[in-house]
Amino acid sequence: MLLEFETKIAGFIKANGLFDPADRILLAVSGGADSTALMYAMRALKTEKVLSADTVCAHINHQLRGTDAELDEDFVTTQAAELNLAITTKRLDVRGYARKNKLSIETAARELRIESLLDIAKANNCSRIAMAHQKNDNAETVLQRLLRGTGFRGLGGIWPVRIFADDIRFVRPLLCVRRDEIVEYLQKRNVKWREDHTNADCTYRRNFIRHRLLPALQKECTGSIVEQLSELAESARKFYRLVCGRADELWAKLADCGGERVALNLKGFLPEPEPVKVELVRRSLSAIGSGERDLTQQHYERILQLAQQKVSNKKIELPDGFVVGFEYGKVIFSRQKDRQPKRQTNDSIELKVPGQTRFENYLIEASILEGKECDVEKFKAEKNQFVEWFDFDKVKLPILVRFRRAGDRFRPLGLGGEKKVGKFLTAARVPGRRKVLIISDSEKIIWVWPIRMSEQAKITGGTRKILQLRITGVPTLAK
Repeated sequence: MLLEFETKIAGFIKANGLFDPADRILLAVSGGADSTALMYAMRALKTEKVLSADTVCAHINHQLRGTDAELDEDFVTTQAAELNLAITTKRLDVRGYARKNKLSIETAARELRIESLLDIAKANNCSRIAMAHQKNDNAETVLQRLLRGTGFRGLGGIWPVRIFADDIRFVRPLLCVRRDEIVEYLQKRNVKWREDHTNADCTYRRNFIRHRLLPALQKECTGSIVEQLSELAESARKFYRLVCGRADELWAKLADCGGERVALNLKGFLPEPEPVKVELVRRSLSAIGSGERDLTQQHYERILQLAQQKVSNKKIELPDGFVVGFEYGKVIFSRQKDRQPKRQTNDSIELKVPGQTRFENYLIEASILEGKECDVEKFKAEKNQFVEWFDFDKVKLPILVRFRRAGDRFRPLGLGGEKKVGKFLTAARVPGRRKVLIISDSEKIIWVWPIRMSEQAKITGGTRKILQLRITGVPTLAK
């Protein structure tokens, strides 16, 4: 007999058409409460013949947490054996991948995890990959997007179904339940789970939202803030489906696609409501290979204004060398073929720690300070913009230096959350931006030189070892 929790999930699966009878399902299981609950609930639905699809498990070991990661893998393997579920495990070199591709640890882990799950799904003939995202995750996603700026599409949060290559679909059967319901279910089933201590580290933005922002909002809310944000996300998804339906009708009629160029016919484009026009613009940019991460609401507004004004020879330059213009009754989306290469390199150079490293016209000296050398008060009194101190234990080697890139984000010292470097510099009214350097470790930006260091690498009363960086050889930025 099914528990109420399992019945609720069965209803959500049916309402959203997550599975077909012929599907073979891969469960992504980390060992935490959410994925453990997913594994047990899906097994119960199979046993009670609510689901007919075969189910197998996958566990991805990111090798980021030492012995804890090994224990997670052992735990999941044992749980799968007890439920008589086949399991595939895979170990990833996340740090190496992040270093090679100049990515944050979080981004590298996500990319490798998705790629690995898709590979395991194909090897096991699975057409569905079930993930354990639940209502709290969805609420956190909505807030995260609100903080950085989003439209109704982003307000949709985590979607129940997402289609990847070869029609493999990521599905989220637990989006109908909250985290407290999951814990209650596991306790009723007398099932244990693994805890990840890094989930309590509020230097990560997601954890800050989970442990600080959501509880603060809940105090000001008469109902459940998680439920209310989930309802908002569902409303946004319904609205977006309507917009996409209309955009699907228009796309074939209005869009002329060829290589790295899309022409939108304005005669049919302009009469449409703004949300439909924005979706058509988004599709046009996607068709020529433009990513969405660095596009802002202002970019879309300028494109719509260009379409309305119909001014020939006027162009809008977008991040990464994309351009939008108007000609002969059409809005043209393309790449700048004659774009001149930037004078400054986008490559990173690893700093010698300790030691001296030359980057362009800059000399960067790295030192490790301990004991009597760490006179914090004297340092603060004599500090200038050319030198900064960082808690060495909070820094993940290697240390890299480069120029700013579109989309760079960091957590400025003294501010509550993460910000785009570009927006931070604008707010700080910083001139001479081409002289700004980005100093990062293997996971995050630790210093936007010479403006501000990161909150995540600051020294505290508990700091035992200090990394000192000194940058010389160039004139001071104008003030």
